[in-house]
Amino acid sequence: MNIQLARIDDRLIHGQVATAWTKETGVNRIIVVSDEVAKDPLRKFMLQEAAPPGVKANVVTVGKLLSIYQSALFKEEKIMLLFTNPQDVVVLIQGGMKISTINIGGMHFMTGKKMITNFVSVNDADVMAFRYLNHRGITLEVRKVPSDRKIFLMDLLKKYK
Repeated sequence: MNIQLARIDDRLIHGQVATAWTKETGVNRIIVVSDEVAKDPLRKFMLQEAAPPGVKANVVTVGKLLSIYQSALFKEEKIMLLFTNPQDVVVLIQGGMKISTINIGGMHFMTGKKMITNFVSVNDADVMAFRYLNHRGITLEVRKVPSDRKIFLMDLLKKYK
């Protein structure tokens, strides 16, 4: 699988992804990876319709992506993977998937989370997942759009708690 961008952004396909990131990466397929979203027919339909012209969108479970990761099905395509949380990425890495860099574009604030930037909030489970990914040698960078300066997530997490 030719992964051009792996991004955690709980808004999934939205303006920044549909315009700036697809243009920057040259992807022709976006795969939303979420068990929760894959079970919601309306949300799934809305995300598939939100893809920009010339870009196909799919919504799959974490298990489904693991089962098709080695398949030749997407061999010729440039792929953007979108996740809602880092825990799903951990499952994929533990399942043998190779990802070298993860872009964190947005994790909204809710009860039990702490804001580490104005658009990224984390809880203990998120921090544990990010630390696991970092220990696996995966670069974790925070940027809303491609023109933003890269901020390394682990530097921000040093201040957590």
